[in-house]
Amino acid sequence: MTAELVRGQNHTLPQTRLEIRVSAGSPVVAGATLGDENGVVRGAEWIAHPGSPQLPGLEVSQQAAAGHRLAVDLEALPETVHRVTVLLALPVGVGGPTRFGATAAPFIAVTGLDGTEIATFTLTGLDAESAVSALELYRRQGAWKVRAVGQGYAAGLAEMLADQGLAGAAELAASIQEAVARSLARSVAPPPPRTPEGDRVRQASGPSDPGPAPAAPPQPPAATPVQPAADPGTASVAASAPTPGGPINYAHPRRQHAAPPTPPPTAPPAQPGQAAQPVAGDATGWSMDERLYNQIWGMFEDLARAAAAYRSAVDFAESRMDQELDRSLSDPRNRIGGAGDRAREEARAKRDELTARAREVLDRDLAQLAAEAAVVEPALPAAYAGWDNPVWHAHRIPMELPMALRLGDLHLPERTGLRIPLLVRLPLERGIWVDSGRTASEAAALMDSDRLRRLSMETAVLHAARLLAVYPPGEFSVHVIDPAGSAAGPLAPLVDAGVLAGPPAAGPQGVASVLAHLTRRVDLVQMAVRAGAADSLPPDLDTGEQLLVVNDFPHGFDDRAVTQLRYLADEGPAVGVHLLMVADREDASAYGPVLDPLWRSLLRITPVADSHLADPWVGHAWTYEPPVTPPGSRVLEQVLAAVTAARRAAGR
Repeated sequence: MTAELVRGQNHTLPQTRLEIRVSAGSPVVAGATLGDENGVVRGAEWIAHPGSPQLPGLEVSQQAAAGHRLAVDLEALPETVHRVTVLLALPVGVGGPTRFGATAAPFIAVTGLDGTEIATFTLTGLDAESAVSALELYRRQGAWKVRAVGQGYAAGLAEMLADQGLAGAAELAASIQEAVARSLARSVAPPPPRTPEGDRVRQASGPSDPGPAPAAPPQPPAATPVQPAADPGTASVAASAPTPGGPINYAHPRRQHAAPPTPPPTAPPAQPGQAAQPVAGDATGWSMDERLYNQIWGMFEDLARAAAAYRSAVDFAESRMDQELDRSLSDPRNRIGGAGDRAREEARAKRDELTARAREVLDRDLAQLAAEAAVVEPALPAAYAGWDNPVWHAHRIPMELPMALRLGDLHLPERTGLRIPLLVRLPLERGIWVDSGRTASEAAALMDSDRLRRLSMETAVLHAARLLAVYPPGEFSVHVIDPAGSAAGPLAPLVDAGVLAGPPAAGPQGVASVLAHLTRRVDLVQMAVRAGAADSLPPDLDTGEQLLVVNDFPHGFDDRAVTQLRYLADEGPAVGVHLLMVADREDASAYGPVLDPLWRSLLRITPVADSHLADPWVGHAWTYEPPVTPPGSRVLEQVLAAVTAARRAAGR
């Protein structure tokens, strides 16, 4: 039976291999400290945190998230450790809540490896605190217990670590928050929190019982239904129909939800002993596109969790083998003769057995996901599909903004052939940075700099073309800054098709003109938002979404232009101005750390395969594969021609 703990209450732990699950109302940092017999943390090496996520017997997440799973093996801890304290903290400087009183009460469950709950604790009563010692596992007379703590600290991580006796607590707290900021910059943002109507239902799974609300474990996020649409003929600002004093709504302005979610397709009945056949669209949603979107995110999490379980099992098998060898060989009698050899063979055999079992489970999960991917990929709409999907050859410019856009593919080393589409919500919530530097990856380091820069710009052009192709006619404009005119070749498809808002801007004057135009648009829309007066916007203002493509930043940018670009990156997405940068960070090194917030505000992608993106659940390093058109294909030209034709037909 699960023990529901309150502050100060303890409970005996029946096993030593545990999982600690954290569910919070907003992204939090999760870590753990090790304490000696007096509860003192002896040094930074006794703390597991996003910048140093693994210690013997302990592993925490590498990033801030609303859900965490911490792995603990109490038997693998050093003998000098008598206490493990689980800590939570709010990330600093990322725009989220600054105190726990402004979020839902965090919930923590201590479980066995099979998911059976041993003890739970809801951290109620928090207010101004930004860090909290949530619970502790402690050794008492040879046995381990768990105690609910819930001690909050208004001064944050530094105060909490100092309270545990750590020297240099302020410096370590700052480094932890820095590691979190770096992790958030490379993390794929999850979809909005799901609602009961948007729960994903996998056909291979039976019905789930969520249980009491506080005890529900973290679930994969899914899309939230959006508000009813306005007149399809209105522009995006008008369609949002803000109330006086309310914000202009750029989020899916015409998506309907007048009817209940369409039930997912029914899979053919499975044969006895076989898994159910996968079906495209086996997630709930208000349309087929939304069901596919939720299904892909479900596959993404399934693969992340399956790989995490496998890696954890392999690590445990290796750790257990090392412990058994240490115990066996610590006896001098086993160091001579065949006893030591037998002990080593037995330990290795047990390791191999555990690893083989874990691999068998992983292979089963991967096979199911591969079968699902084979069914889902051909069924994807153009916005979600790769350039090699035949759907692009019959593509027509839509009259409704799709839910998301594909930026490429992701895969893990456990099965490189199993690709998960990287989908980002539309309108874009953050800008994109195509890293053209040779230090971006090992593959980039082997390429000629000029070829890499050209490939980076070609990647940006493909993204811009895809955005133009999925927005309704006239509701998306693309501006280009190419200070030295070095990207004329890659930009030729956009220029020749006549889909740009104007010729690519070159030279200091061109850079200043485009930046001034887009900065004015952001300023005017922000003023209209604050005043609740969208109707007062100037008639010459283009209220559609805007994309600014910048090549070779910071070449051609003075200090004023750099400040304007940072302003657009920070303030633009909320009012429909988005940034797509092609840049080598080393080229901007003269600015020093002043541009660090700019890089972190952008989603970094690469023109060649690179393992740098993290998922929002367990923080794996995923290999990103950029989008490419098939060799010899003219799909890009065909799509841009369709954009031009749709604009002419709409009189735009």
